[in-house]
Amino acid sequence: MPCTTILIGKSATYDGSTIIARDDDTGHGKFDPKRFVAVNPEDQPRHYRSTLSHVSIELPDNPCRYSIAPNALPNRGILAEAGISERNVAMTATETLAVNERALGADPMVALKPAQGGDDPQSTDYVPEQPGGIGEEDFITLVLPYVHSARETVQRLGALLEQYGTYEVNGVGISDVDEVWYVETIGGHHWIAKRVPDDCYATIPNQLGIDDFDLDDALGEQKNHMCSADMCEFIAANHLDRSMDESPEHVRHLNPRKLFGTATPKDHIYNTPRAWYMQRILNPSEDWDSPAAPLTPISEDIPWCRVPENKVTIEDIDFIMSSHYEDTPYDVYGTQGTEESRHRYRPIGINRNGHLAVLQLRPYESAANRAVMWLAFGSNPFTSVAPFYTNVRATPEYLACTSGEVTTDALYWTNRIIAAVADPHFLSNSADLEHFREDILAYGHRLVADTDTAAKKEGIDSIPDMLEQANETMASHLRQRTNALLAQVLFTSSNLMNNSFSLSDR
Repeated sequence: MPCTTILIGKSATYDGSTIIARDDDTGHGKFDPKRFVAVNPEDQPRHYRSTLSHVSIELPDNPCRYSIAPNALPNRGILAEAGISERNVAMTATETLAVNERALGADPMVALKPAQGGDDPQSTDYVPEQPGGIGEEDFITLVLPYVHSARETVQRLGALLEQYGTYEVNGVGISDVDEVWYVETIGGHHWIAKRVPDDCYATIPNQLGIDDFDLDDALGEQKNHMCSADMCEFIAANHLDRSMDESPEHVRHLNPRKLFGTATPKDHIYNTPRAWYMQRILNPSEDWDSPAAPLTPISEDIPWCRVPENKVTIEDIDFIMSSHYEDTPYDVYGTQGTEESRHRYRPIGINRNGHLAVLQLRPYESAANRAVMWLAFGSNPFTSVAPFYTNVRATPEYLACTSGEVTTDALYWTNRIIAAVADPHFLSNSADLEHFREDILAYGHRLVADTDTAAKKEGIDSIPDMLEQANETMASHLRQRTNALLAQVLFTSSNLMNNSFSLSDR
């Protein structure tokens, strides 16, 4: 199970933006190289066929332009992962989740079933292939270029899930400039969605997260909740609600985590500690460490969302999504605790981070330059997010042309090399890593501010060219600073090799 997600409502961010962010991580024992590309309407498929599930879907003929951070290799399909459209709708898809056996039994996954009975369709033993449903590979490509708001995005995704089903359990972050929504798939065809309150942030590791759901609202006004049309009957017919509360008001406060989710010892190693640490950072004055602390790394009742103590910044998100339990006994690079405690829990900033995408929609800028995707490739503790405008027709080669070849001509592979070289001597390299992060973030903020100012003075037709040039400028600076960081950590770590010997021949 990879990935970590954080969603922040507009009243909880430093500038009134809506922000959704996710670490897209790979499974153990492999690389999934990442890139950043623009998809123009002429590049969008009209007849879509999933690589993984073989489902075929006819798509509308009116897609808009959008920018995504997909996998670089085509072996598992497009896997767009994070995207923002020219209509300023954003999606991050997906957070891998798990539902319990009762929910899976009630609504089984829609898995690909290969053809059986040989290769001859005329044979009496032949059974044709049965395509599976849709999943992480497909969601953004099937939804984002056709919608105009976050609510419409939830509705289109929900309709596709009900029609085609899914073969996996996923969480999807969705936003426009006003609203942030979160969708969780339940079994093969069912789903729920909840709006993140404007003054809250929501934390999601690889575990079903929503803990308070108003079924009356979801099946009625849909002010803050949406779900499959038959959700009430689905819950009742399959005895999924285990609550002892039998009052009529109970349906306004269902706990989907209890109805559909899991709570296992593996969750205590892999999932709950990450939610605990994210909330520890954004609500630091609470008691997190005493024997009487109300929440611990293995608590099952860590809230899905809460109000932060201070408004959340890009730097906060970058730190959280790169974190490894700093200032606790669980930090793999720390000096507190024991060897066992420092490797007890799965960190957020892990070797398997593929990219971090922070999708920011800013209400104070015009629609043409409102959207910024802050991107980092590779293991997050060893890099920094950098801002790139998404309302563009093309993206810089340094991020767009990633392939399977390991080369310093691509940001993804350069950051992979830096992490592998710096990791064995993290503390010795930490100052250079910190300076790199400060430089990239400061440079990025200044570049975005200058570009926004210039955009106010130009006609709408010239803005795409301006945004593309700003992206090239950011990529050029990022390349220069990343190469310099590689040189520095290579020098530092080389002098700390196990076969080092300080006495020279002269």
